[in-house]
Amino acid sequence: MTTTSGKGPSGAGGGSQAPRSGEVDGAPEADASPNGHGGNGNETPGSGPGAGEGVAPLARTDGAGAVGVTIADPAGARPGPAERLAGGPVMLGPIRRMVTLSLDGAEARVPEGSTILEALHGEGTAEQADTPTLCWAPNMDPINACRVCVVEVEGSRTLVPSCARKCEDGMEVRTDTEKVRHSRRMVLELLASSVDMDQASDDVQRWMSGYGVDPTRYGPPAAPAAAGERDRRHPGHHPLPDGSTAATVAQPVKIDNELYVRDYSRCIMCYKCVNACGTDAQFTFAIAAAGRGFDARIATEHDVELPDSACVYCGNCIGVCPTGALKSVAEHDKREAGDWHPDEETVTTTVCSFCGVGCNLELHVQQGEIVNVTSPSDHSVTHGHLCIKGRFGFRHVQNLPEA
Repeated sequence: MTTTSGKGPSGAGGGSQAPRSGEVDGAPEADASPNGHGGNGNETPGSGPGAGEGVAPLARTDGAGAVGVTIADPAGARPGPAERLAGGPVMLGPIRRMVTLSLDGAEARVPEGSTILEALHGEGTAEQADTPTLCWAPNMDPINACRVCVVEVEGSRTLVPSCARKCEDGMEVRTDTEKVRHSRRMVLELLASSVDMDQASDDVQRWMSGYGVDPTRYGPPAAPAAAGERDRRHPGHHPLPDGSTAATVAQPVKIDNELYVRDYSRCIMCYKCVNACGTDAQFTFAIAAAGRGFDARIATEHDVELPDSACVYCGNCIGVCPTGALKSVAEHDKREAGDWHPDEETVTTTVCSFCGVGCNLELHVQQGEIVNVTSPSDHSVTHGHLCIKGRFGFRHVQNLPEA
């Protein structure tokens, strides 16, 4: 006879009906136990094949072993089947159903709320994952400024930005049609016709080459603006171009402090620096967009110099800039002197020693000298962002006494 309790009968088929072992959200899933029959409650959570990393079991005080998962590192690897199956460890976080979409004809399943770009990165091919981006970063909210990541969605009147468009059940996405390639080529070409892109990242250079970008067909660039000229222009008032030259944002480099420079002749107005200084990281709000149309620019409040602004010199704007418009003084000086050697650069990960927070640092070294410091965007402490000490406080390492 089956014994019952206040929560329903126990035994086979009793109680609430949880998904069978081997199914998640109604779809087949890998078994959690080594013998392929699902967990029996005796395995240590997180120890079986495919178990997720970054999940810590809580040890019993009576020596009987672990009692279940209690902590999940948000920056750890994706949870394995042992953490996903019902009746297993309790996961910390919202439960999201899976949606099915088509990526260039191939079926993919992603959690509800994922963007198309996340689906391309997680479930797409290598070519699909290489969708070009300029204003997107894995540690920032979507900005939707550059429109170089656009894709074609069946039923949509226009191309959609993959970095912000959420996946929907039954959605059909095409990433490599002539319409998509033409749009991406035009965006990159128009940017390169007015902005100096020669210090952009290697990925940007590769995308420009792959899409056949030719900014020279717009004509020679116009003469650069004088120092401060673009800052003084009246918003919305533009001279009529004669068509003989391509409009440009070229202007002198702004150097008003000892830590970093602002070379806005390389700025594509991606707004990543504004968001990093604002709600995505620092909450300092020292910089913002000013002006209108082609005269739009990144500026401080009342166009004051950086030392007179609210800037705290965290350098997080440098960390997210994709084109070299913002860089450290050390890098700028070395480039100007012809002493910049990116091919010889090595990157070493360490832990910042200035306080006990535990920020990870990536030391960029060229010819035995630290030239820049960054932080990995997937680190659970920094999420790619640092303070002034972590990013710029390395000079004492190299202040060797003169012989």
